[in-house]
Amino acid sequence: MTTHPTDNRSPKRLAEDERIASKPHLAPLTPPSGAVPLPVEAHLARDRSPIAVAGIVENGIVRPLDPTVKLPERARVIIIAAIGAPLGTP
Repeated sequence: MTTHPTDNRSPKRLAEDERIASKPHLAPLTPPSGAVPLPVEAHLARDRSPIAVAGIVENGIVRPLDPTVKLPERARVIIIAAIGAPLGTP
């Protein structure tokens, strides 16, 4: 049997949450005609935020598991790895 946590929101907050949830969803944005889609890496490179990729670290060397991922020099990277078998292996 699943027990749900107690809702500790005030009545004012509950009413506000219900008001926000009842609003209609926004329509998806339509790109301008002639817009060229870019890979995610191109969007992430603009603001120099960390990039999370699946990979391993061997002797201090970061190695992404996906060979198509090209990291710019001095990139901030978060490597996501599983303990035991490498990611993507059965």
